[in-house]
Amino acid sequence: MHRFIPSIGWLKSYNRQDFLGDLPAGLTVGVMLIPQGMAYAMIAGLPIVYGLYAALVPQVVYAFFGSSRQLAVGPAAMDSLLVASGLTGIAVAGSDRYIELALLLALMMGTMQLLLGLFRMGFLAQFLSRPVISGFTSAAALIIGFNQLPSLLAIEVERSPHLYALIADAAINLSHAHLPTLVLSISAVFMLLALRRWAPRVPGSLVLVVLGIGMSTLIGADAWSVRTVGDIPSGLPSFNTPNLLWDDLRRLAPMAATLALIAFMEAYSIAQAVAQRRGDHTIEANQELRALGLANILGSMFGAYPTTGGFSRTAVNDRAGARTGVSALISAAVVALTLTYLTPVFSHLPIPILAAIIVVAISGLLDLRYLRKLWSSHREEALLLLATFVLTAFGGMVLGIAAGVVLSLVLTLFRSTRPHAAELGAIAGIYRNVERFPEAAMVPGWLIVRYDGPLHYASLAHFKNFLKARLSARHDAEVPVHTILLHAESIPYVDASACAMLSDLLDDWQKHNITFKLAGAIGPMRDALHRSGLMERIGTVNFHTNVEAALQEQENSQQRQIATQTALSEG
Repeated sequence: MHRFIPSIGWLKSYNRQDFLGDLPAGLTVGVMLIPQGMAYAMIAGLPIVYGLYAALVPQVVYAFFGSSRQLAVGPAAMDSLLVASGLTGIAVAGSDRYIELALLLALMMGTMQLLLGLFRMGFLAQFLSRPVISGFTSAAALIIGFNQLPSLLAIEVERSPHLYALIADAAINLSHAHLPTLVLSISAVFMLLALRRWAPRVPGSLVLVVLGIGMSTLIGADAWSVRTVGDIPSGLPSFNTPNLLWDDLRRLAPMAATLALIAFMEAYSIAQAVAQRRGDHTIEANQELRALGLANILGSMFGAYPTTGGFSRTAVNDRAGARTGVSALISAAVVALTLTYLTPVFSHLPIPILAAIIVVAISGLLDLRYLRKLWSSHREEALLLLATFVLTAFGGMVLGIAAGVVLSLVLTLFRSTRPHAAELGAIAGIYRNVERFPEAAMVPGWLIVRYDGPLHYASLAHFKNFLKARLSARHDAEVPVHTILLHAESIPYVDASACAMLSDLLDDWQKHNITFKLAGAIGPMRDALHRSGLMERIGTVNFHTNVEAALQEQENSQQRQIATQTALSEG
């Protein structure tokens, strides 16, 4: 039970000290969730009250089933944009049909996450490398930002998941920007940035919301033609299961799968970072999938669109002193009280202020520093990041992340076909790469090589060409090569194709009186050679623990031959 309901562990030992940490953290995150939830609902194309619904039930469910004690679950910027990009072409944003599909998407996403967790498929997150995530999130940040232009400038820009369409539409309508709305938007952005820089502990979004509501109430936003949120339904969401229609399930399946993995990656990465820093609990990937899945399934039945762990909210929760999932329960209570009693107050909130909160929140997703670092250290991965960025920005969110994963796997496969390989020479008894250490002395008559990767069907050509090139380089040596020694400590395994290739090479080397030896071959490699019959062909006497042992054995053999010849001649 502890494994599937981690809260049992901390509930048994819960004490007053834990509550003194959870209370301020829960209140802080709950207050923070109100403007954030409304802003993220705008990104998703939903009425803003659904952002508050998404901050309610999922939090409560995760508090009991999640393995993280600080992760703050609720609506998130990237997931909200994925919802919008997946539903824009199916229904009109904000319509009843659109809301119905958003809730169905949460149910499908949660079901997929739950199944992945039950079948222990958490390792799938490893296929999303950091360059792919960085390229994807950077493109998503720009798309989110440009989608806020109608709210920031009061101009007409058609919502789109494609960056080029947003830029073109914005360029056409930019001259129609509404000056009071523009001034309010710029002021709000600068205020949030200033508070983040000089007063990081102050909840900037909440301060801005309070000032915006106060200004709108006292001065009157209508007098300046600045749009406000308008009426927000009061009360808690009622229970209602999304309709399961085959056509909807088929059309939303790719988007649900993408959301399931992306949302899990977001939540797992931030939960892992906090847990490692605190050191008082561990994060279990499969349990996180199960907890997020249940949170989204049950949340979808109470008006919640797809949710996940939020980076900024979790950081605030941790800094404010959260010790257990009780902080999430307190946050949910704050949202519930707001829905019950305070929604009329928020009807006066200017929409440009919510848009400014969104823009500042997603600005951190543009990580140019990481791109520059990759370009100087790992150029192939920098190109992978750029490819993911371009495909996401101009081809859509699903295409971008799918293509990024495929390109990442192709890059990994390409690298496995060309592992590092080196010819070794001796420096004070240590055998090093002769290209990196020109002073290393090569052993006359011996070709000593190291191969730092698996021998399989995809790396055969590279391995054979490397040996051919090294043998060719030693062709005119005073002592021709009579022994090839493969330093095999870094070869994890050999497949059937590699065994067949080695058999062919042995045939060729025997014709030229070349002996093949191995040093440091690990168990899986020896097992594969034994099953294929190659161990007998090579001869167990030609297997050595290391390079030095192989050379020492050769020297001992020569001394024995000399001793035998001397004894015969004397006899």
